[in-house]
Amino acid sequence: MTAITQRRVLLAKPRGYCAGVDRAVETVEIALEKYGAPIYVRKQIVHNVHVVKTLEERGAIFVDETEEVPEGSIVVFSAHGVAPVVHEEAKSRNLQTIDATCPLVTKVHKEAVRFAADDYDILLIGHEGHEEVIGTSGEAPDHIHLVDGPDDVANVTVRDPEKVAWLSQTTLSVDETIATVEKLRERFPKLQDPPSDDICYATQNRQVAVKEMARQADLVIVVGSANSSNSVRLVEVAKEHGAAAAYLVDYAEEIDPAWLEGVGTVGVTSGASVPEELVQGVLAWLSERGFGEAEEIESVEERMRFSLPKELRRNLRITPV
Repeated sequence: MTAITQRRVLLAKPRGYCAGVDRAVETVEIALEKYGAPIYVRKQIVHNVHVVKTLEERGAIFVDETEEVPEGSIVVFSAHGVAPVVHEEAKSRNLQTIDATCPLVTKVHKEAVRFAADDYDILLIGHEGHEEVIGTSGEAPDHIHLVDGPDDVANVTVRDPEKVAWLSQTTLSVDETIATVEKLRERFPKLQDPPSDDICYATQNRQVAVKEMARQADLVIVVGSANSSNSVRLVEVAKEHGAAAAYLVDYAEEIDPAWLEGVGTVGVTSGASVPEELVQGVLAWLSERGFGEAEEIESVEERMRFSLPKELRRNLRITPV
């Protein structure tokens, strides 16, 4: 085996928290500060093990269903969004709701409502069982059909091929979504596009950065949780665009030293729900094993910010950004 003479680290930028995640996590933190523990959160506020654990330690209680929240309590809805029926359930239990749904997910919900009002069959590209898909589908359950990737296109049945539109989960692989839409358009030439791209800016930007990095990396380490769709996609994108290997880890301690055998360049990135401290932990772990200071690979500068949920702005007298 040829000896590795230089060990280097490439660090993707942008990486980590997107504006929607930042807003959602801050929402729970501010609610805890203002109202005190416990604050209930329906589902994981974002899909990250460390974030959920940290908020639990501060007094957040995560539940799967609205009925688990004691009547009259405060409940935060996660960044992934909820179906209208969940809002109705909360109202019936006299819950004080704070909706931390990412505004980009809310946009998709509104598109679903509009297409359904015009009596379109809506082909929702996404993964079955994902919380975002469940929430969007709940906006128009009689009109929405899930399409789980290009291979699922053949299974689609619609009422009128002349009145079909597509929407997508915001955290999918950009390339796979394009491939799915192309196949759908072959079947339904009159397929209507959403008013604007549904794949969120952060998902796209992180995938672009990984594509650039993967071409130069022998190994890519993606920091993120297994239930984070956008983090899992980053691993797939890295492999598809030149990395010999790519792995997903929550913490530096999960890295297998055997992965580094014969590796000269390691690429590091993180999913959109990952705090930067976890990335720094991975860089420190690599540094201890002879990998030098990280070189950032920047694909685009991100400046997106979202206002806090209106319920908090109203109570805290915060002016929208």
